[in-house]
Amino acid sequence: MTDVRDREIVRLAVPAFLALVAEPLFLLADAAIIGHLGTAPLAGLGIAGAILQTVVGLCIFLAYGTTASVARYLGAGDLRGAIAHGVDGLWLAVGIGSLATVAGVLLAGPLVRLFGASAEVSGPATTYLRIAFLGTVPLLVMLAATGVLRGLQDTRTPLAVAVGGNALNVVLNLLLVYPAGLGIAGSALGSVLAQAASAAVFVAVVVRAARRHGASLRPDLPGIRAAGRAGVPLVVRTLTLRAALLLTTYVVTAAALGARDQEVDLATHQLAMTIWGFLAFVLDAIAIAAQAITGRALGAGDVAGTRELTSRMVRWGAAGGVVTGVLLAAASPVLGHLFTGDPDVQDLLVPVLLVAAAGQPVAGIVFVLDGVLIGAGDGRYLAKAGLVTLAAYAPVALACAAAGASLVVVWVSFCVVFMGARLVVLVRRERGDAWLVTGAAGGRGRARRVTP
Repeated sequence: MTDVRDREIVRLAVPAFLALVAEPLFLLADAAIIGHLGTAPLAGLGIAGAILQTVVGLCIFLAYGTTASVARYLGAGDLRGAIAHGVDGLWLAVGIGSLATVAGVLLAGPLVRLFGASAEVSGPATTYLRIAFLGTVPLLVMLAATGVLRGLQDTRTPLAVAVGGNALNVVLNLLLVYPAGLGIAGSALGSVLAQAASAAVFVAVVVRAARRHGASLRPDLPGIRAAGRAGVPLVVRTLTLRAALLLTTYVVTAAALGARDQEVDLATHQLAMTIWGFLAFVLDAIAIAAQAITGRALGAGDVAGTRELTSRMVRWGAAGGVVTGVLLAAASPVLGHLFTGDPDVQDLLVPVLLVAAAGQPVAGIVFVLDGVLIGAGDGRYLAKAGLVTLAAYAPVALACAAAGASLVVVWVSFCVVFMGARLVVLVRRERGDAWLVTGAAGGRGRARRVTP
């Protein structure tokens, strides 16, 4: 039985990891294409990308919440209901995406101007952002559809669509930026077209499954509202995480003693956080498996099995964190040379990466438990835990800024206080029984109408 469950974790986690890695790799390709247009367009892409990633990041609940609800119904043996709840998520994505598109197109200029960039940078940024916002509906539909398929224990289809869609994105970018001569606008248009194609594939898969099992494709307003309410706590959770990351960047900026120190610290911090984020994909893959497996087990009413699976996935997360930590520590002396020629940044990056390496096992456990509780539909606790964690971290971080702490000390506070606080609140919850709510609806709200 142990081997079977380990194989199930691997079956879900490996494709999820590859799909997670595909996106940043192709984003790098986009940056390389636009980078050949000049420094100003590349800088503009950086501003537009930050805005778009914030919007999409706040809507990640469309994937996470849908995964949990679909998996619960699947575990309860109600495949028709599972798909119907997934359809609710798709309609919610269309609604939110439509509003975001209108607001984004109208507010693209003011949003870019908030960053205070020069006209040479803000012009390309506004052009890219205004076109890119037209792809908001496809992007959010992709999130929701990915959640549907993960809930149905299928992480291979999202991988195939991610690879195919991002490859199409690169091809369209190359054609529209250069031969068509559209510049940065061509890059944005290529991305929108690739996102639309990917969303169409996802929708076709879900529609085919709905028709096969007799689930309704019509909008169900009570179901859509329920999906929206369930997503609010996950939005709060995401906001607290992003607030902590932004606060850390502020501390790095404020703690520097001079212009040169600030430049070196920020450059080093950006590289370290990029590497930290990449390694998080490995651990997030296990968390995605945890969402799908936990939701299904609780939907089936298997509390003992959920406990056992949680323990196994926590061990997987810890082991994954040890592996990534050892690899990061071993590679720390050479990684800086791959990204920059500045010897000061290269030297400072080594101790910062060693701190990050030491924090990897904790991160592995935190990400898995986060996934388990998302799969259990325990969003309200995650929102409260995020606020508590941020409240614990903020005073320490601000004290580091006031004291002019070194970048290494800032990263120690991030790994020890922020990640440590997350570990405490998540382990505390996991050891209790309040999150072990069984049944298709998880004891939270009405059953969904599934008649066609």
